[in-house]
Amino acid sequence: MNQSLTQAAPHLQIEALLNPHLKVSPMKNFLKIAEGCDVMPLMCALAYRPDLWNQNTLRTAIPGTPHSQVSDIWLRFNDMERANRTGDASYVFDEHESIDYPAFGQLPQARPLIFGLMARVGGERLGRCLITKLPPGGHITPHVDGGSHAAYYERFHIVLNAKAGSRFRAGDEVVEMKTGEIYWFDNSQEHEVLNASSDDRVHLIVDVRCKTPAVARSAESSHVITPDGLWWVETSPAEQGCHG
Repeated sequence: MNQSLTQAAPHLQIEALLNPHLKVSPMKNFLKIAEGCDVMPLMCALAYRPDLWNQNTLRTAIPGTPHSQVSDIWLRFNDMERANRTGDASYVFDEHESIDYPAFGQLPQARPLIFGLMARVGGERLGRCLITKLPPGGHITPHVDGGSHAAYYERFHIVLNAKAGSRFRAGDEVVEMKTGEIYWFDNSQEHEVLNASSDDRVHLIVDVRCKTPAVARSAESSHVITPDGLWWVETSPAEQGCHG
């Protein structure tokens, strides 16, 4: 298969993720907003705290979930007290407020990445923050993030670990994100992930309510910022949005 993604069927099959030649530029569903971020402190901390994985399995264990092959660490998420009391967790799709979970304090190395991102994008409110791990050969099946929570926040991926072959599709576009990069992506589009690499794919997902939409804001900027916010790397606007 060597056709352009713009000519591919609306619902791409898994073969599209396996084809490294499928590209489209400029992209509309992905936007790289940072690169060269120092993610090693957080990755080292994760290596020392394997007990933090899968303490909360709402996303990964419910029947029919697209995330059944994923392991999670919740740093911030909806307050699940009501769900635990009533057995009904459906409200989490529409509530905007997130609370800190114990892992947020146990992994302080995540804070510079999260708050540096908020500063970069002009964030006004911090939503969910979770670390996800997809093993080699793992697949997050096609789905759309629904509910008013997904519509209220913009979703960003901070890439903590990724090797060649880890592919992320949204709509008719596929990217291979690299360790240390940060991407905005449009999670209202059908999306899926195939980790056809030899290593775990580990991402820090951050939901941010922004004053200005990410795409419009980044189109006006010619900078990529590191998480500490102390120095800037000049890039052209074309490079800003089209690296994959």
